[in-house]
This record gives sequence, structure tokens and C-alpha cells, in this order.
Amino acid sequence: MLVNGRHYRTVWMENGKVKMIDQPLLPHRFEIAEMKNHTETTEAIKTMIVRGAGAIGATAGFGMAQAFLNAPENGFDDYVKKAVETLRSTRPTAQNLFYAIDRVLAAAKKESSVKAKRKVAVSEAQRIADEDAESCKRIGEIGEKLLKDSCNISTHCNAGWLAFVDWGTALSPIYAAKRSGKKIFVYVDETRPRCQGARMTAWELLQEGIPHAVIADNATGHYMKAGKMDIVIVGADRIAANGDVANKIGTYSSAVLAKENGIAFYVAALTSTIDLKCESGDKIPIEERGQEEVTHMFGRTEDGKHGKVRIMPEGSQVFNPAFDVTPAKYITGIITEKGIVKANREEINNLFKS
Repeated sequence: MLVNGRHYRTVWMENGKVKMIDQPLLPHRFEIAEMKNHTETTEAIKTMIVRGAGAIGATAGFGMAQAFLNAPENGFDDYVKKAVETLRSTRPTAQNLFYAIDRVLAAAKKESSVKAKRKVAVSEAQRIADEDAESCKRIGEIGEKLLKDSCNISTHCNAGWLAFVDWGTALSPIYAAKRSGKKIFVYVDETRPRCQGARMTAWELLQEGIPHAVIADNATGHYMKAGKMDIVIVGADRIAANGDVANKIGTYSSAVLAKENGIAFYVAALTSTIDLKCESGDKIPIEERGQEEVTHMFGRTEDGKHGKVRIMPEGSQVFNPAFDVTPAKYITGIITEKGIVKANREEINNLFKS
């Protein structure tokens, strides 16, 4: 993806340091954050300097590589074990995080010497990131066929290249459609409380020159009923074995509205987001985030300063679930790098047989 004419990945590793686009600063400032060790990388995941299923996974993989690189030879295994526990505690809902941690750990465990473990951990983390980018590109090629010329698309949160290493999932078919010459328009849910749609998806679409409009989350039903939306494509943070999908809070509402209005509702996700050990959506842990995300709004003031303002009274109680679960019955299909499947156990299992 291009930013001001230059290609960037969302996260990468360079000389033992993990570098990433500092996402809380977007869309008003574009800066690269640098994490010197796995502790800093862990904090970046926790505080959402980096966010999104694939980007979290790749970052966790790089964090594991840092742990192997920095672990002292005396107490090497204990250091790595503590790093695993720290990284796993950051974001409980995102399946890609656990996938990447386990994969780097398993690859390194095959080696006997500390030197070999360090080398393999770095190469495996890079392989995860490269596979993420390539698989997301493939999702775009497959999903683009669902988008007709003059198509109006609805999306929720940010499942674009900022949420992955490159290309993204839900936005990848949109980018592919634009580059193939199709005329498309995107309705971007603002996605309260962190406003990833308004801040990040809109910014990405501007970089690509794709026509779009940001709408309040609760305006989606209005536009669906008015016949303004042809298809919905969203991402996923975890997909259960039966096809239930956990994604950013508000996804379930969009899916129910789409069903009521006869609009196709697709989930775009990497197969690494599928958790075959999780029987159904009610087994997926839902992260509860801090009150400040709801009590305050963050942004740029009229005089150009960046800051936050309180929007609700002191003393009011706040609930802030970061995700909700959309039952499989509301999902038209799941777009993966291996093809489009129905949201059911049999077709999902078939993805892992080839």
C-alpha cells in the first residue's frame, strides 16, 4: 500500500527492532513507532499502537523473535516462557496473536542450540508476516469477483492494510475492484468508540482514491432500507469452528440489519483467524476495554492541537466490550485466501484438508 506515494507495510522487523505505523495518531499524523524489545512490542499491542487481527499476529510473531534474540543464555528458557505469557495476555479475542506466538515457539523448539533458536525465531516471524501479506492479496483477488461495477459496499471498523501486514481482508476486494477499473462506493461506519472506520478506513480509502462516505454506526440501517447498499464486507478477529464470527463491536447489528433487508453479508478473513478448537461463538472471550474510550473523544481541535475531550458526565457507569459475536446464520459466506466458504462446520473443516 502507498502512503504519499511510498510503499509501507503496517509492521516489520529491522535489526532486532519492531517498527510499525503509529495508528492512534492517524489520520492527522503519520509516524513510525519503534519497539526495541518484546516488552515494548507487547505494550504496543496492548495500547493499540498496532491493531487488527493480522497486524497483531505479525507483531506478536516479531515480539517472540525479539524475546529469543534478547534472552540471556543463562535462563534462556525461562525468559522465553515469560515472554510468551506476557504476549498472550495482551488481546484475548484475536486468534492470530495466539497463532503467531505458538508458531514461532514451535519452530524454535525444533532447534537444539541457542544460536539456531534465535535464527529460526526471526525467520519464522518474517515468514508469518510475508504469508499474511500474500494471503490478504489473494483474498482481494477472490473477493473482487463479488463486487459488480457501480457496487455500493458497507464495511465496519478497519480490516484494511492497517489491520494486517498489507492489503487487508475486508478492504482487499475493494482495492482489487478499484484497480480492475470498477466503479465502487464505500459506506464507512465510524465504528465507535475508537472510530477505526472514521480514522483509518477513510484514510486508507483516500490514499487509494476510492469514493466513500463516513456514516454514524446507527445510520447503517437507514441506508440499507433505502436500497443504498448492495453488499457488506467485514473482517474478523476470531472465527469459531461452527462459523460464528467475533469482530468489532457493532458487527452483529450490521449483520442482522443486512439479513432483514436481503443484503449479502460477507466476512473476509485469513484461515489463521479460524479457531477449530473453539466450538462456537459463545466460547470466544470478549475483551472489555477501558472506560476512557467511551467517556472521551480523541482528535484534533480547530486550532490544530491534538487531544481528548470528555463527552459524558462524571459518575455515569461505562460498559465497553471491544467485540461482539455474529452467529453463522447471518453470514452469507467467508472469504479466505483458499476460497469462499459457507459459515458452517463442514465447509470450514474442508479448508484445512487441502
